[in-house]
Amino acid sequence: MMKRALISVFEKDGILDLAEFLQKENYEIISTGGTYKHLKENGVKVIEINEITKFPEMLDGRVKTLHPLIHGGILARRDDEAHKETLKEWNINTIDMVIVNLYPFFEKYKEDLSFEEKVEFIDIGGPTMLRAAAKNFKDVVVISDKKDYSTVKDQITSKGEVDYSTRKKLASKVFNLMSAYDAAVANFLMEEDEAYPEYLSLSYRKAMDLRYGENPHQRAAYYVSNTLEGAMNTFDILNGKELSYNNLKDLDIAWKVACEFEEPACCALKHNTPCGAAVGESAYDSYVKAYECDKISIFGGIVALNRKVDKATAEEMVKIFLEIVAAPDFDDDALEVLKVKKNLRIIKCNNTPKNKDYFVSIDGGVLVQQEDNTLLQDLKVVTEKKPSEKELEDMLFGMKIVKYVKSNAIVAVKDKKAVGIGGGQVNRIWAANEALERGENALVLASDAFFPFDDVVEAASKYNIKAIIQPGGSKRDEDSIKKCNELGIAMVFTGVRHFKH
Repeated sequence: MMKRALISVFEKDGILDLAEFLQKENYEIISTGGTYKHLKENGVKVIEINEITKFPEMLDGRVKTLHPLIHGGILARRDDEAHKETLKEWNINTIDMVIVNLYPFFEKYKEDLSFEEKVEFIDIGGPTMLRAAAKNFKDVVVISDKKDYSTVKDQITSKGEVDYSTRKKLASKVFNLMSAYDAAVANFLMEEDEAYPEYLSLSYRKAMDLRYGENPHQRAAYYVSNTLEGAMNTFDILNGKELSYNNLKDLDIAWKVACEFEEPACCALKHNTPCGAAVGESAYDSYVKAYECDKISIFGGIVALNRKVDKATAEEMVKIFLEIVAAPDFDDDALEVLKVKKNLRIIKCNNTPKNKDYFVSIDGGVLVQQEDNTLLQDLKVVTEKKPSEKELEDMLFGMKIVKYVKSNAIVAVKDKKAVGIGGGQVNRIWAANEALERGENALVLASDAFFPFDDVVEAASKYNIKAIIQPGGSKRDEDSIKKCNELGIAMVFTGVRHFKH
């Protein structure tokens, strides 16, 4: 008994081989537009869709498969007598296989096209056929991914048909694809004032399976956005082992810190928290300064620079064990030096951070908020003593690091070096003491939160801190201001908190 396969694909890779195989297996091939032309020109016996529907393709190809003679043949249940009677009454032949891939909306979404041009890449007929076939997967084999061509061929060759579990899996892939496709379209059409609509629609595809998550007993995978070309889905791996779950999380933060600065900057990071950061005259200078912030914690960590890495910088880096070195580019001789360490991941970052929103999964829900892209609202000197220009530069440097340190973040700064970093503590004083004890000779202190008491000012004075920057906003701000005035410390308010939990 002859079966029917409907083929309509945008990507033609592999389709000729599959069509020839199906023809040999006694399938009648139906096709549309460019696919019909491609198959016919290559010797495949193929029926054009309008020979079935008796209607021409119309409206610039927008309408060609949306017809009862097509969808009736896809959706009819073969074990339902009423369905079979309807098919007979209307002279509808069943369609047993649907092979469709979609207009490349994911790719066109990111291209520099007009709104109207992008709208034309929203596929309607393709998703409709895929959904219909996937719903009726018991009777219809549906293929939406060219990687599945070989699976279907192998099963027909070995078993004479595609088994139920494979049909079900192929159907699930259709709805999985369509959820991402529809989400991309919805987000494309969404207005700016609808940043948080009724339904959260995300469109991501799997970039890779990971060996494990934070720990070896946890499964993990890495998914990348279909609609945003950000820093973490456009980088190139130039050397080293595959990236792990923790590597990717750390790389993201390290690169974000480095990109906070226009001048040459370097961030050393460990366990998702900066352990050293600095700006300098060059990549070499900024790396050496970041290394000097904490020579112990940087070992086995990640280093990100916002400048091209030269040979001299690479030679410094290979003196210690690092997991990752990330930068916008590398000199050829620098790569030669770094690649001596064959497990060292060398990452070429091709984009600056682009995310607008930050997502956190909780049990049964997802929290969504804007990325923390605002450094300050208004610099306000609140003490009798004003900070010097140099102290003010160190204050702003410190606040850029504070944004990426866990809550109760305190950063001690000297000469645009984060010489002491304290955070992630449940007690503000513990975090402050950590930063101050480590921050040898620091003169500036930056905080992620206001001071409800004057105890941090007291602690800072014992370590010779000359200027403090914090959000302000406590009911007891005056206590800290008064204490600063007593101790000769300058204090500046920013009006913006940077809690990172």
